[in-house]
Amino acid sequence: MSVSRCSAEESSSMPKRAKIGIPLVLGFSDEDKVGTIQPHDDALVVTLRIGGYDVKRVMIDQGSAANIMYPDLYRGLNLKPENLTAYSSPLTGTDVVEVDFIVVDVFSPYTTIMGRPWLHTLGAVSSTLHQKMKYPSGDQVLEIVGNQTAARQCLVAAIQHRPEAETSATADNGL
Repeated sequence: MSVSRCSAEESSSMPKRAKIGIPLVLGFSDEDKVGTIQPHDDALVVTLRIGGYDVKRVMIDQGSAANIMYPDLYRGLNLKPENLTAYSSPLTGTDVVEVDFIVVDVFSPYTTIMGRPWLHTLGAVSSTLHQKMKYPSGDQVLEIVGNQTAARQCLVAAIQHRPEAETSATADNGL
């Protein structure tokens, strides 16, 4: 496994304005579940604008202490080795933020994982149950809506993926 760091700019998509005169609340209600398939245990998978491109299959992961990018996205953004640097401060800004990624050369059905550093910098709250992420921006609350179909496709791809070494070891053991 190879791990490196690179930086790219990201901006969210699909904003939704809060009602004027109401204090900003970063919370969820049953109304936020409208349009989702319930019950479910899907990951929150969204599309984000990264490096000027709409990047699909981005997992929002509150449990991740890092923002992770996989080689396909690294190459797709036309990043070069000179874009890799030693670790520095993770994020700055609000709606458009500079993001440090760890580039991890392993299989993943996701193109990237946005973790706590990004969420905390945005002041964001995410909910896998509601399949949404909300964050303050000036006098409004913006939201990013998840894609349950993409989340389920990623899960299937992860389950079906069998690295060569594991396949060989399983065959050798008669399993």
